[in-house]
Amino acid sequence: MEYNVEELKQNLIGKTILVTRAVEQSSQFSELLAKEGATVIEMPALAITAPSSWVGLDNAIASLTDFHWLILTSSNAVDYFFSRLLAQGKDNCALTDIKIAVVGKKTATSLKQHNLEPDFIPPNFVADSLVENFPESLTNKKILFPRVETGGRDILVKELTARGGEVVEVAAYESGCPDFISPPAREALLAGKIDIITFASSKTVKNFYHLLEKALTEETGGMDVNSILKEICIASIGPQTSKTCYELLGRVDVEAQEYTLPGLTSAIAQWAR
Repeated sequence: MEYNVEELKQNLIGKTILVTRAVEQSSQFSELLAKEGATVIEMPALAITAPSSWVGLDNAIASLTDFHWLILTSSNAVDYFFSRLLAQGKDNCALTDIKIAVVGKKTATSLKQHNLEPDFIPPNFVADSLVENFPESLTNKKILFPRVETGGRDILVKELTARGGEVVEVAAYESGCPDFISPPAREALLAGKIDIITFASSKTVKNFYHLLEKALTEETGGMDVNSILKEICIASIGPQTSKTCYELLGRVDVEAQEYTLPGLTSAIAQWAR
């Protein structure tokens, strides 16, 4: 489903929305929400960094001719992969004989910024859909999968392997939890000034919960997280993120129908309207 955010403009006037994406990723989403009239407060709940070692990714890049497919499931994976490709003195020509699959429009856009078009994008923007709709047999196919170093889902590797593929996982980046809540977000949460909290990944939900629990212990001696959130709308980008919201926060009030930032923006705007 395609969303025309322009048609929904200004439905969020008077709403204060907390955005929990990483610093490097939050600006686009914040702009979409601001166009809807929202007041946006950013609380980075992810810190994106280099992995603990480049050895795995560098070795894979050195032997790219061995692979049939390159799978990229996030903009972070795209950016760090191409950074290491250039660091080894290679360019896009090294990928001439490799097909590229991406998950999600944003990942595809990031790939296009490197002057490459994906060979396959699954119809739904989740890893499960990539497996279900993969365009060819995976028997005897070698697949390079640059990914987050820790905390990612294993479903993609398990399912591709079950279908006969040989998947080589390599750490391309790491996403960790920041040390503290940004002061504006902390103040707004404790003062009850937030109307909606947005989550675009399971990791942001987990890190947000940890950071808020820590802040509440410091400020109140341990007030329950859910008591702070009881009057706040919980908005999720998709099923996997929602699953973690239910596990930690007990509910989801808004879930995007299309698992993208514009889709989440539109779902929030429709909820508010």
